[in-house]
Amino acid sequence: MSFKPVVALVGRPNVGKSTLFNRLTRSRAALVADFSGLTRDRHYGEGRVGDVPFLVVDTGGFEPVAKDGILREMAQQTRQAIAEADIVVFLVDARAGLNAHDQDIARLLRTCTQHIVLAVNKAEGMSENAAISEFHELGLGHPHAISSAHGDGVVDLITDALEPFREAAEDEARLLAEEEAAGEGEGGAVAHRIKLAIVGRPNVGKSTLINTLLGEDRVIAFDMPGTTRDAIEIEFSQGGKDYTLIDTAGLRKRGKVFEAIEKFSVIKTLQAIEASNVVVLMIDGQQEVSEQDAHIAGFVLETGRALVVAINKWDGMDEDQRERIQREFERKLRFLAFARMHTISALKGQGVKPLLKSVNAAHAAAFAKLSTPKLTRELHAAVEQQQPPRKGIFRPKMRYAHQGGQNPPLIVVHGSALDAIPDSYRRYLEARFRAAFDLAGTPLRIEFKSSNNPYVEGKQ
Repeated sequence: MSFKPVVALVGRPNVGKSTLFNRLTRSRAALVADFSGLTRDRHYGEGRVGDVPFLVVDTGGFEPVAKDGILREMAQQTRQAIAEADIVVFLVDARAGLNAHDQDIARLLRTCTQHIVLAVNKAEGMSENAAISEFHELGLGHPHAISSAHGDGVVDLITDALEPFREAAEDEARLLAEEEAAGEGEGGAVAHRIKLAIVGRPNVGKSTLINTLLGEDRVIAFDMPGTTRDAIEIEFSQGGKDYTLIDTAGLRKRGKVFEAIEKFSVIKTLQAIEASNVVVLMIDGQQEVSEQDAHIAGFVLETGRALVVAINKWDGMDEDQRERIQREFERKLRFLAFARMHTISALKGQGVKPLLKSVNAAHAAAFAKLSTPKLTRELHAAVEQQQPPRKGIFRPKMRYAHQGGQNPPLIVVHGSALDAIPDSYRRYLEARFRAAFDLAGTPLRIEFKSSNNPYVEGKQ
């Protein structure tokens, strides 16, 4: 199971949480999930310190004693973020000093089981003692003087926050390497169980599909609620294939599955996607394709996971509704053209067997072993049919291709002047490689590597 510690940034308004969030995520993927409605006041991103990756959650200004209105809604969002987190970084303002809101938040955090780290922000230009002295009375350990805007002290802060989880991250990396080394079978295919995550908005039918896959009377032996790293894994078999189902819907014992909007966790969805080999993205055919569907799909694509799309509740739709949802899918989720789409009824079990066949095919494509001679022949055939456009007086020249990785497949193309290859030609090559190696269902990465001197190879 993939485990990334979850770091929640909390504090009253205007203490610099979003600035710290952008610094921790390097502003490169500052909003990997910003789901309207449920997560309006929470943003999610990825960070890394050394060998330890983590998920970071930015929250709105926290006023825990707010009783109504938007402040109450924001407080509920922050409480949810704290509940999902492994680590809470509590930001206060060195310039404004300690106030009653800080005291209210500290009282709440002292009752939490999460690892709490106190960060005194906006401390640039101040002596450390002057910045942190009055915040000792919050009773949350030694305060860290930092500047989110300038980066002062931020690395030390997050390194200290992640220290309790470093050993777990290192152990997981070692076990993953051992598993991959031991799991390669004939032809380079990975022989382990297919790790399958079923994701989607609340109430799209994830629970119903899970029960259909597991069998109505199946006793689920795993029930580990609590922190976000306690996601649930269930092993099952169908059609001679072994799967590990990574739950995002809140499974409970004796096959009972409960799902409610208030229990929907974005963090669990993101972690389940990262822990999986294949993702089934469920869409409610009786509703519009939403921004939330697109955000989830975008994160699947970003993480490189194999994907199958299931449009549920197909049996309850008339022909006009079916045409409408297909048009919406093609318009709003056209970046998922690589994925196979199935229309299903999770309740009646219709279309589930073909769905699993596509899951198997997507898994095989994600871990396919692509031979260098075949890749190079396909590359040359593609160039012969359509050469890359010139840039100035030079035309990029492609010499050979080889596989650089799996899950998702990475194809590395070597040649000269390849930095001039446009995205349109990259997409052309991707389509050629997909067709030649039957890579439906998985993202495909193409990397171009140019020789430092385009004439060097010719002289050797």
